[in-house]
Amino acid sequence: MSTLSLSTLRQRLSGYDKSGLGIPAIVLVIMAMLVLPLPPLLLDLLFTINILTGLVVIMVAINTRKPLDFSSFPTVLLMATMLRLALNVASTRVILVEGHTGPEAAGQVISAFGEFVIGGNYLVGFIIFVILMIVNFFVVTKGAGRVSEVNARFTLDAMPGKQMAIDADLSAGIIDQETAKKRREELSQESDFFGSMDGASKFVSGDALAGLLILLINLVGGLVIGMGQHGLSLEETTRIYVLLTIGDGLVAQIPALFLSLATAIIVTRVTTAESMTEQAKSQLSNPSALFIAAGILGLMGVVPGMPHLVFLLLAAATAGMGLMVLKGQLRGETAQQVATTATSDAPKELDWDDVESVDLIGLEIGYGLIPLVNPDSGGQLMTRVKGVRKKLSAELGFLVQPVRIRDVLSLPPDNYNIVLNGVVRARGEAKAGRELAINPGKVYGSLEGTPTREPAFGLEAVWIEPTQRDLARSLGYTVVDAATAVATHLNKVLRDSAAELLSHDETQKLLDKLSAKSPKLVEELVPAKISVGNMTRVLQNLLAESVPIRDMRSVAEALTEAAARTQDVEQLTALVRPKLGRMMIQNLLENRDTLSVMTLSPNLEQLLHSVFMQSNGNMAPVIEPQLAESLFGAMRRTARQMEESGLPAVLVVSPNIRAWLSRMIRPRIADLTTLSYSEIPDDQAVKVVFTVEADPNNRNN
Repeated sequence: MSTLSLSTLRQRLSGYDKSGLGIPAIVLVIMAMLVLPLPPLLLDLLFTINILTGLVVIMVAINTRKPLDFSSFPTVLLMATMLRLALNVASTRVILVEGHTGPEAAGQVISAFGEFVIGGNYLVGFIIFVILMIVNFFVVTKGAGRVSEVNARFTLDAMPGKQMAIDADLSAGIIDQETAKKRREELSQESDFFGSMDGASKFVSGDALAGLLILLINLVGGLVIGMGQHGLSLEETTRIYVLLTIGDGLVAQIPALFLSLATAIIVTRVTTAESMTEQAKSQLSNPSALFIAAGILGLMGVVPGMPHLVFLLLAAATAGMGLMVLKGQLRGETAQQVATTATSDAPKELDWDDVESVDLIGLEIGYGLIPLVNPDSGGQLMTRVKGVRKKLSAELGFLVQPVRIRDVLSLPPDNYNIVLNGVVRARGEAKAGRELAINPGKVYGSLEGTPTREPAFGLEAVWIEPTQRDLARSLGYTVVDAATAVATHLNKVLRDSAAELLSHDETQKLLDKLSAKSPKLVEELVPAKISVGNMTRVLQNLLAESVPIRDMRSVAEALTEAAARTQDVEQLTALVRPKLGRMMIQNLLENRDTLSVMTLSPNLEQLLHSVFMQSNGNMAPVIEPQLAESLFGAMRRTARQMEESGLPAVLVVSPNIRAWLSRMIRPRIADLTTLSYSEIPDDQAVKVVFTVEADPNNRNN
């Protein structure tokens, strides 16, 4: 059993990680140095290791990119401080016990440092050592301790905000769960690190103070022991013990200064992706600063009494460094430009960014019309277009999308295109710097200029010089500038295409706006009774017949009732229109109280009703070509007569055929409004001024 237990113990020891014994071994060495006397040779070895430790720590601190990369620094600082204090205790024992035998009693390292600093003058050597202690304690250590305290406080205060930011990024889907966990761990490590550094800085300050006290103890104790116990003279005692004390203090304080500097470097580091050396190199390499400093040094070098050679040499060297840095930056910029050019010239893989989306509303202009857009040259087209958008949005009831204006070199200089959904819907011509005199139908003379047609309505017009404006108006012409002519054309195209400007997004925004005032109405309607898609199509049908949708409350109430009976978009539109009857009539009345209309003769309306019923309610029934030609010809003549009388062209028919007849009329007679009897309010006065007759056998009717 004992053999088996021994083999098992050996297996466990062989599988144990030996690297974990390093820190315990250091602790045992420190304890041994505190209680056991050490020979001079071992002291030399340990003092050298102490100096090496300080050098390694400060080099690691200098090359650390962020404080957490050296998160073990507080522990390393504690162990290095305890090692140095233990060495101080061990060297003090040797100095006080064996110091009377000579400067070599505490080892060659202490003796060599003491001889080097003293240089034959004990008082000067002592003063230099005290200055070194003051620099370490009052400058480096105190500053590092204060920075550590502030960092710890600010880090702890910022923790809740940083944790909330991580949670917000996780909720928004910017980061995943694993990244959030990693960032929380880094945040916890950061707070622990700066808290530990706040405490570790106290080790450094305490170590510096302990070094000063040990110096005084060695001096006083050495003088007492040398003269009292060993009978040495004051001069001999002072020579031996001052040399040993200063040597021992230097051997301990130089590594202590290294650790103090390392602490200051770590706590003053700004977290970046660069080390301190890389940061200093990139940020101090400023040609302007170097050239200015070289100039100042050069001026100081020519001042009488100054060491001219030193100042002028340093000024030249600084200017040379600035020139080298400037050349390096220029080479870097050139290389970057070459790389950028090579990258741009190299074919890249296609992605979705290479597929351009079409503009909902666009205005393409030739280069001759660019002055109309440029505000610096007095161009007013941008202002006019914004005015068109604002007016249309107010009249139609939804926000019209922005108009993208861009110059197209392939267009003739004075031409422009109005584009909707990537398709050219209208073309026109304008002349920058000239004005358009429009013939409204009756003028009293002619004008010199370029004859043309007004782009929006096709009226006769003339492009004239601005100096002829007053003459043209006196002759009865309507005069507008080029920007206004283009904006008027754009306004007409957008108004005629209002249904195409409304999409699901606009419908949803209208519903959101209505929901702020009538939340229950919207909640009951969408999506419980009608989808956003069907509602969009209903609104588009209304806009297609120039019915504004400003009164969304009435539209929603009508759809709430109608959606319970049908989901057909055409029928829903027909059921909504009567709710908007007063708004439609108001736009037709202008300043009159009576609505003047034309109607179909009873026989014609009955005929059309029969045709529609025979198609089983199909919205595109077929009628005889001769009847269609006669019908639309009669409507066109009647509409013209009403317009010449100053009345809006309005046709009133039965509700059953209104939608179908309106669909047939719109492409042929643009200014004719088709209403049904049910869409006219009961209290509205109506006057029938014309009755349309259509005989398929008489085309001249």
